[in-house]
Amino acid sequence: MSELVSLSRPADVSSDVAVVTVRNPPVNALSPGVPEGITAAIDQAVADDSVRAIVLIGAGRTFIAGADIREFAKVRAGKKERGEGLHPLLFKLEDCPKPVIAAIHGTAFGGGLETAMACHYRVAIRSAQVGQPEVKLGIIPGAGGTLRLPRLAGVAKAAEMCATGDPISAQDALDHYILDRIVEGDDQESLLKGALAFAAEVIASGAAAPKVREKDDLLGDAATNAPIFENVRALAHKKRRGQIAPLKAIDSVEAATKMPFEEARALTAKLFMECLQSPQSEALIYAFFGEREVRKIPDVPPDTPIRRVAKVAIVGAGTMGGGIAMNYANAGIPVLLKEMSEEALEKGMARIRANYDRSVQRGRFTSQFVSERMYLIQPTTSYEGFQDADIAVEAVFESMELKKAVFRDMDAATKPEAILATNTSTLDVDEIASVTSDPSRVIGTHFFSPANVMRLLEVVRGKETAKDVVATSMQLATRLRKVGVLVGNCHGFVGNRMFGPYVRESQFLVEEGAKITDVDKALEDFGMAMGPLAVGDLAGIDIGWRIRQEAKHSQPEGVRQPLAEDKLYEMGRYGQKTGAGWYRYGENRRRIDDPEVQPVIAALAKEAEIAQRAVSAEEIVERTIYALVNEGARILEEGIALRPVDIDIVYLTGYGFPSYKGGPMWYADWVGLDKVHSRVREFEQQHGHWWKPAPLLSELAAGGKTFAQWQRERS
Repeated sequence: MSELVSLSRPADVSSDVAVVTVRNPPVNALSPGVPEGITAAIDQAVADDSVRAIVLIGAGRTFIAGADIREFAKVRAGKKERGEGLHPLLFKLEDCPKPVIAAIHGTAFGGGLETAMACHYRVAIRSAQVGQPEVKLGIIPGAGGTLRLPRLAGVAKAAEMCATGDPISAQDALDHYILDRIVEGDDQESLLKGALAFAAEVIASGAAAPKVREKDDLLGDAATNAPIFENVRALAHKKRRGQIAPLKAIDSVEAATKMPFEEARALTAKLFMECLQSPQSEALIYAFFGEREVRKIPDVPPDTPIRRVAKVAIVGAGTMGGGIAMNYANAGIPVLLKEMSEEALEKGMARIRANYDRSVQRGRFTSQFVSERMYLIQPTTSYEGFQDADIAVEAVFESMELKKAVFRDMDAATKPEAILATNTSTLDVDEIASVTSDPSRVIGTHFFSPANVMRLLEVVRGKETAKDVVATSMQLATRLRKVGVLVGNCHGFVGNRMFGPYVRESQFLVEEGAKITDVDKALEDFGMAMGPLAVGDLAGIDIGWRIRQEAKHSQPEGVRQPLAEDKLYEMGRYGQKTGAGWYRYGENRRRIDDPEVQPVIAALAKEAEIAQRAVSAEEIVERTIYALVNEGARILEEGIALRPVDIDIVYLTGYGFPSYKGGPMWYADWVGLDKVHSRVREFEQQHGHWWKPAPLLSELAAGGKTFAQWQRERS
């Protein structure tokens, strides 16, 4: 045994049960030393004739959350042999002559669930979750998860869990025989008490300990399973479009139904390594660690004092303000929500209620939870009560004058130590802060629409923003279950500044002859969640028009500007909200190609003397994605983003960039910056001003370097 694992005998219950406790905080990952410690503890318990059963439990907040992902990266990089991995431990548990009971609280994910399934029995508290989320890292369960899970839960449930990676509740796990019992209580003490009671029952029964790998009764035959695998492959294509790991996970589950355990295990090992060595897995593991890396702010150390945030006041109960209010309420923070009129306030509260009702219908929240959250949101038409708020958030229209007016009011209505936050998506945070008595307490907290759903929160640092305000805002992002990324102050910050060239090129392509549907399809086939023109319809063409009006003064004169979207605005085609934009929208806002739009764009192009031509999908992808990369390089040069990974996380969590391609900067490194730079130079020759290569891109391409190398050299 090691310090990571302990063996004990509870004094207040029957002494014939040994308890093996994993102590590897924070999540009891199966890091080197943990499997060995569990093995040693099992051996010691088996050697002790007075022990008749064993309970395996995790200390702290969870059971075993999974394998140590850093070990996967070492194997892929050739720094470590994979060897047999967890299999020796799992066979040790499964072949143990004394019954082993896994006691689960928190999460049993990946290797954690594989470990639990190798035990003879599994009990859990009601709040526990189990799952095989490996596909989210571009790999498959590599320690028997695809082989033991169908022997417990049946083929259909196992294939779905392994292909989607989504966790399930303790009740769902019990219903599918993954668990043997849910114990009373909801803490670790109750769990241990329940597990010991269950162990006593097992001892009293005298039943032989069942080995999951020897259970074949739920595996079915080829005829029964064929439609199951067909359906789950279709589900994988829908939920994890373009990814290889989900399909290989299904192949492995299917192997469990057709081969002896050892043959299926050998095939699974081969499939696992194929996934692990793929660029998709490299990108997904990079993104996993990236979400942790962006929390680190070089000049804001972890011990920076945090301001208390126990109450929030929000100005604006529109779509964004209401969504922001829901975030705070969901975190248990009381909200004062202000609007100009009772009518606007009632409309905003009704929208919040409707959003919550949809969540109840989908099973995300209970009715009781929603009632408690609604109670936390107090509507008002005045600034009365703002003096008690620890943070005041502005969420009004994207107008500089309006935002300044609101900030003057919030500055006067709040206590001096309260944080003042703007939800602006593009405007100058320093100019907004200039109207306050203390700009050091002003920061941008740019939520993404819908704010109650999207994970990204851009935290925008002004030139005078205090460090403790930055630290508090980043911590607050975590409390709100957001991915907070600190960015600098410029028009559009990181996300929208880069999105501008991306959308601009998509419009240019349509004006040059590409079909609207072809542009969106090319980007969706690349892996984007939605094509750029469909995104414009979703966000609102009127919103984009309003942002362009605010930014007109900063646009260079005499260079080409997009024409098509302004024309759609003039036609009253604002997107989904009006039933027509780039597309028409039918029932449930279903997107339909509109033959009326393409001729309008062709006429615009003719008037502007823009020659129309056939455009390939390859050019569509390169023109849009390389525009993102080139602007991202400028953002890095200027220090608006701290690191390339910050840009990538912004695009993965806020803009639907395919996670298995790592983000625009990682993707550019993978393609090769020399190739990206060469194509940018070609586009500059063809299209002029907008395609001037960023100096950093030119420098790295000339030196044969990557954005990642550039960052390492600066660290």
